Amino acid sequence: MSIRPDEISSLIKQQIEGFETDVQASEVGTVIQIGDGIARAHGLENAMAGELLEFSTGVMGMAQNLEENNIGIIILGPYSDIREGDEVKRTGRIMEVPVGEEILGRVVNPLGQPLDGQGAIGTTKTRPIESPAPGVMDRKSVHEPLQTGIKAIDSMIPIGRGQRELIIGDRQIGKTSIAIDTIINQKEEDIICIYVAIGQKESTVANVVETLRQKGALDYTIIVNAGASDPAPLLYLAPYAGVSMGEEFMYNGKHVLVVFDDLTKQAAAYRELSLLLRRPPGREAFPGDVFYIHSRLLERSAKLSDAKGSGSMTALPFVETQAGDVSSYIPTNVISITDGQIFLQSDLFYSGVRPAVNPGISVSRVGGSAQIKAMKKVAGTLRLDLAAFRELEAFSQFGSDLDESTQAKLNRGARTVEMLKQDLNKPLRVEKQVAIIYALTQGYLDDVPVTDIQRFESELMAYLDAEEKALLDGIRETGNLPEKEDFNRAIEGFKRTFNPTK
Repeated sequence: MSIRPDEISSLIKQQIEGFETDVQASEVGTVIQIGDGIARAHGLENAMAGELLEFSTGVMGMAQNLEENNIGIIILGPYSDIREGDEVKRTGRIMEVPVGEEILGRVVNPLGQPLDGQGAIGTTKTRPIESPAPGVMDRKSVHEPLQTGIKAIDSMIPIGRGQRELIIGDRQIGKTSIAIDTIINQKEEDIICIYVAIGQKESTVANVVETLRQKGALDYTIIVNAGASDPAPLLYLAPYAGVSMGEEFMYNGKHVLVVFDDLTKQAAAYRELSLLLRRPPGREAFPGDVFYIHSRLLERSAKLSDAKGSGSMTALPFVETQAGDVSSYIPTNVISITDGQIFLQSDLFYSGVRPAVNPGISVSRVGGSAQIKAMKKVAGTLRLDLAAFRELEAFSQFGSDLDESTQAKLNRGARTVEMLKQDLNKPLRVEKQVAIIYALTQGYLDDVPVTDIQRFESELMAYLDAEEKALLDGIRETGNLPEKEDFNRAIEGFKRTFNPTK
């Protein structure tokens, strides 16, 4: 068998034409210092701020300090195997997280990696964790209510879609419970929820996940968890990861609720990173840009204009106080960024008022714009009445003889406080809130013993569901109060069947 020369030459030409080089140039540096989750590397002159870098062990890092002779890198994972002299290379990618509907119902870390043991997440989309907030022209005024299902909040400190409402108070007085109840209440509201747990015990987060699963709320919720045992960089990045996942839905015209629990721990993690990176410390050893880490996070919450799809992202940042001191550094920073705050007071909590909302220094800068008309009508004077009751209550302790009008105000106030109490994980639909507040303000509770108020409410709800469903449906569908005669007739009809405790 003989091969002709022209066959050999044509074969070589084909091989040359089909030849593809797979050579990739990557910029590689050297670790010159390592410790406490921080590395310094030399030789990465073109690295970008926030760029992902890969160590020879496979662990990822993020460029933070871009200095003349070296760069400071925060390490996003275990760093015990990294040694001085190890290689670190650029990826050319800014820090990003996976996003999309595939993450709904999952528990992930701030890098978007699953923590729930349910296998890989099949999403192909990613978003950078840092992105510009929507501009003024891309926004619209907040006008749609976000119902929390909590009477004390929806009636006196209403939250709107696209708002940023701070939840502030000491530890262990029910801040997380407010967030969980709010998430549970979104079951029929078509709102996607993202719960970002920062620096919490794994058992606490497991309880939250289990509660949401039992209430059927996990299907529309993403849990981003940076636990207490995780390195500081993950605690710092967790809120940005959560808000990036929310932006994917918001820019697609959907409504999102993001809970940051809590930003005090994020600020402490950022302080730790900054001190290890040798950045100059300021007040309370926090770096000078600690305000900026929260402002650029919370400004990304917005109600988008119609041209941008009318989506919204509502933020509920948490801040922990020490002995109720709202005037310390981080609380005042976050108060100045948000559109109001819900202050939970320890004294109220320990005296049995739960949720322990203090309406005196709680405020919503959106106000009635975030309430349906029916709620605005029935709850208009609730906050003032409660404030007047607190004043009278304090004053009446010093005197025994009270005139009838003062006694009536004290009686109404005591019933108002009792009516605003609410059991854990039992959010109330807005139309039912309107019904019980209407009954209170119209005097139907004045002759009901204070100890029976909670029972009166639950039995009234059961009665309205069974006998006056059209009344409740009308409030929910139109947002308006029913005719006064119809409402009075319904409540009077129930009251005839109610047996107060003797």
